[in-house]
Amino acid sequence: MRAAAAASKAAAAMKEEVAPPAAEPSSEAATRFSEEQERLVLGAWNAMKGEPAADIALKFFLRIFEIAPGAKQMFSFLRDSGDVPLENHPKLKSHAVTVFVLACESATQLRKTGDVKVREATLKRLRATHANAGVADAHFEVVKTALLDTIRDAVPEMWSPEMRGAWEEAYDQLAAAIKEEMKKAAAPT
Repeated sequence: MRAAAAASKAAAAMKEEVAPPAAEPSSEAATRFSEEQERLVLGAWNAMKGEPAADIALKFFLRIFEIAPGAKQMFSFLRDSGDVPLENHPKLKSHAVTVFVLACESATQLRKTGDVKVREATLKRLRATHANAGVADAHFEVVKTALLDTIRDAVPEMWSPEMRGAWEEAYDQLAAAIKEEMKKAAAPT
């Protein structure tokens, strides 16, 4: 029950960080993300959000660490966590829910807004966090693989090549927005 409350609280907080929809989507992004892709993403997200979201989010991060065990060192709260199993680490679960909800919520609004809409403050925080941790393009690919695997396992009855493509497109646009912010941080002032 506590996990459900954490997921609901994180979802509410992330809705504040995801910017409100723009009036008109950019034609390029809206064309790339079709009504069918939107339907697939919304269907999966609606099946995952709520009570199961916290457990699904934790599985997402455990999958990241399975693919790239060294990624654990990129998270300051995990570096000195001793022998606490990852699945029992309270900060990991909270962080996993925040990231998973951000990815899913930004995906669900993609067609309406035309691109990823995340509040400026959130993007700046993501830029600083990712730049300080030394996140590179390869890390984004690991996260994408883990996200797709997690969604596939969470909603196997809904999973299809088309759904995979829809989530790939949505994630790629979110990753591009974060990478663009990281480039700004690296640019000389």
